[in-house]
Amino acid sequence: MTTSSDTGSRAVADRLYRKRRLINGFNLLASGACAVFGLFWLVWILWTTLRHGIAAIKPSLFTQMTPPPGAEGGLANALFGSLLMNLMAILIGTVIGIAAGTYLSEFARKKPLGEVIRFVNDILLSAPSIVLGLFIYTLVVRQMGHFSALAGALALSLIVLPVVVRTTDEMLQLVPSQMREAALSLGVPQWKVTVQVLYRSALPGIVTGVLLALARISGETAPLLFTALNNQYWSTDVTQPMASVPVVMFQYAMSPYESWQSLAWAGAFVVTVFVLLLSVLSRTILIRNKVSHD
Repeated sequence: MTTSSDTGSRAVADRLYRKRRLINGFNLLASGACAVFGLFWLVWILWTTLRHGIAAIKPSLFTQMTPPPGAEGGLANALFGSLLMNLMAILIGTVIGIAAGTYLSEFARKKPLGEVIRFVNDILLSAPSIVLGLFIYTLVVRQMGHFSALAGALALSLIVLPVVVRTTDEMLQLVPSQMREAALSLGVPQWKVTVQVLYRSALPGIVTGVLLALARISGETAPLLFTALNNQYWSTDVTQPMASVPVVMFQYAMSPYESWQSLAWAGAFVVTVFVLLLSVLSRTILIRNKVSHD
């Protein structure tokens, strides 16, 4: 026999259920609209870059130097400069970052000093790149008396460093402790355990972090304006100013010359494709690593 209290409770439950469904539907609709709104601008930016960039791609882009105002030319010196400075930055940041990440994971995992280093590393990870460029300008450029590709590489390495430190730290912590204990129980020295056991297990994750760091610095402009500046000619001297694609894009995009604007779009297209390929490669490595562990 159904009482009035049971009927009232059921009615209250029905109202609460309808209210929850209404709120849930509204939240789903709002989140979907936000996702579509964000994707719209992303697709628009990519489409604009592809439309203008592909039209500006020519063989001379990779064979000729950056031209004077109003003339035709290419980005050969800027492409070489970006490649050289990025590789130098990756080399510096990766070596120091892997060493620091190894220390945090293996020797300072639960120590106060390790927590302080992680906190400082997180601050450096979110620091504006222009601040890092200004720091290297004060520390290196002013002391040398001139801009240089070396200073540009150092500024970019400060962007690479926290990414590699955090990735290495997290990937090494994911390695099961049983692997460490098994190797140490066989009398293997600690450094061999780290190099031959831990690094091998964490290598895919570390490589992914390095690739993501490379993708991040590929389009950085502000640090290079303070450090490497620019060079209209071909240069292999890392102690002198050197051209780079982001800086050339920045300068040429603001110019009134159509030839320069076309080169800026071509540079944007090249950087976008490069970052896309790095992202796909890093995702592929992560998926393969996940499948192999499963």
